[in-house]
Amino acid sequence: MLAWFLLLCVQLMFSWICASELTFELPDNAKQCFYEDIIIGTKCTLEFQVVTGGHYDVDCRLEDPDGMVLYKEMKKQYDSFTFTASRNGTFKFCFSNEFSTFTHKTVYFDFQVGDDPPLFPNENRVTALTQMESACVSIHEALKSVIDYQTHFRLREAQGRSRAEDLNTRVAFWSIGEAFILLVVSISQVLLLRSFFSDKKTTTTRVGS
Repeated sequence: MLAWFLLLCVQLMFSWICASELTFELPDNAKQCFYEDIIIGTKCTLEFQVVTGGHYDVDCRLEDPDGMVLYKEMKKQYDSFTFTASRNGTFKFCFSNEFSTFTHKTVYFDFQVGDDPPLFPNENRVTALTQMESACVSIHEALKSVIDYQTHFRLREAQGRSRAEDLNTRVAFWSIGEAFILLVVSISQVLLLRSFFSDKKTTTTRVGS
């Protein structure tokens, strides 16, 4: 009985891992599109977030098989859009960084198609295993929440690390610039003082002669 319970929990853990989830590099002046075959009446959700690069923004566009625009946003850092497919076919969603001339971006998206299948489609609920099944469902939902939180914090950590590295680079260049300016000012002061003493020495020699 315990072995059956553990096997069932493992099956539930891996029943929803096959999600369309991807993190990719989007170069400057570039556009990347993805395609998904969807059946009519299927509920879908598109979530995306810019992890690194520039002002952390990107253009996003979603089209149905006939080319009709279902979703379009410009220079968004993150967003989520839910829709129900009105027809069968291949849906296209694109991310564009064409407005950026020299900054590439790292973009994360999660495209969920349909709802989770029922955990116990062929089981009779009025059985001795009902309590065990309920425990499995609770574990399943808890693990889904854990995965969502892990993804969220992983993206936040990556974005924070990128900002910190960018700030560190700016501070380093600023420090180098300050050191260079200080060196130039110091050399200028030394040369200026030397010129004062040189002029005085020259004038004294002429008077003595």
